[in-house]
Amino acid sequence: QVQLVESGGGLVQPGGSLRLSCVATGRIFIINAMGWYRQAPGKQRELVASITSDGTTTYADSVKGRFTISRDNAKKSVVLQMNSLKPEDTDVYYCHADVKLSYWDTYKGYWGQGTQVTVSS
Repeated sequence: QVQLVESGGGLVQPGGSLRLSCVATGRIFIINAMGWYRQAPGKQRELVASITSDGTTTYADSVKGRFTISRDNAKKSVVLQMNSLKPEDTDVYYCHADVKLSYWDTYKGYWGQGTQVTVSS
């Protein structure tokens, strides 16, 4: 059973910073892309940032220049450093990973439980 365990959400003032971490546990053969998504009530979940196993990154236009995604393949972890936070960044943030459980398996997407980020004065 694969689990993605997130940490690091919370309340921060506008202009502040937060660091979200996610670790994948379980019987994992290999992880391809890892990323962070966010979702507000009544809205679709949207990509914030993603990173492939070779380090290629993708960012939503709204967070470019403010957020940085990184990963440690050996630790099966991904980090989202969020700087210059704005009230509109307030959402529940979800970790995602594309995982193979064995050499013969296909990649399957897994989600974390979500962590709340609130940007408010």
